[in-house]
Amino acid sequence: MTRAWQRQAAWLWLLLPVSWLYGLITVLRRQAYKAGLFSSYRAPIAVMVIGNITVGGSGKTPLIIALVNHLQRQGIKVGVISRGYGGDSSQMPALVHADSLPSIVGDEPCLIVNTTGAAMAVCPNRKQAITTLLSAHPDLQLIIADDGLQHYALQRDIEWIVVDAARGFGNQQLLPTGFLREPMSRLQGANVVYHEKSDRTTTDNNEEQSNRLTMHLQADTLQLLWPANDLSAAAKTAMSLMPPTPSSRVHAVSGIGYPQRFFDTLLSLGFDVVGHAYPDHYDFSLDELLQYGELPIVVTSKDAVKIRALLLAATRQQTLSEQYQEIVSRLWVLPVTAVLSDSCYDSLQQQLKALNVDITNG
Repeated sequence: MTRAWQRQAAWLWLLLPVSWLYGLITVLRRQAYKAGLFSSYRAPIAVMVIGNITVGGSGKTPLIIALVNHLQRQGIKVGVISRGYGGDSSQMPALVHADSLPSIVGDEPCLIVNTTGAAMAVCPNRKQAITTLLSAHPDLQLIIADDGLQHYALQRDIEWIVVDAARGFGNQQLLPTGFLREPMSRLQGANVVYHEKSDRTTTDNNEEQSNRLTMHLQADTLQLLWPANDLSAAAKTAMSLMPPTPSSRVHAVSGIGYPQRFFDTLLSLGFDVVGHAYPDHYDFSLDELLQYGELPIVVTSKDAVKIRALLLAATRQQTLSEQYQEIVSRLWVLPVTAVLSDSCYDSLQQQLKALNVDITNG
């Protein structure tokens, strides 16, 4: 389906009646919550929901990380909740710690906590996630809900919708004809953050353009996925601990919502990319990585979380085999940082002040 959406395959239009039914259910469900026919939960502190109206990656996780880091610098006590997709729902609600496993709490929560150190809880039931989080951290001032845009059982004070400007909206149809979770009208009057390419330039200096909320992803330096000290002497010698340089041919292995963005980033850095796309939240195995021989292997930060967990489990059972050592010596991570426009921070400050959350004093 993902490939069909990307190329806007003609046969997708045969599914239009299903999309109409999906759209009707979506509208009726949202209206039922608005009318109070379905109960919804109001948290005791301010809640900011960040999500999208499309299926697949939009840059939401890097945006959340950037916002959490910014709020922490301002002295705001911020926590995060998530559905914990890819984790074990039977063990939720659960707090996320630095040593939590992706197989238990999900890969994105592990990445968020390892990057920011923020207090975080996961559960498909967002009320239970918030209750668990506040029980452990009662001094929080703000909760950011990761990907809860369509979870209307949770009331929200701030709502940001991330739009991947490069990917767009395809044929602008709802699932399954297109990849929209909600109709385009959902964007009207909303706080929309446009995820644009870093090299995008504009000559439009009008007020509307200057107030537009935008972000782009900035690639950081390649990092070795596994600590060099844990590699064998032979592996260290083989790799010389030097990352691949631009113009090098590399395997790009990605299990994120929109792998092409990752491949394009590596291409823009000058790498000769051999792309290997996997489904979002894909559970890799170490044996799968053995097929990518000789060349350096570059993965995303989200995928690295799961691969590190596999390596940690393997080392607890026994010393990594020579075959795995060789693979690990070629595994690199390309971290990215979300760079937000000043208008994003200005908008956030205004919204938090309206909620009596003082971003200047904490």
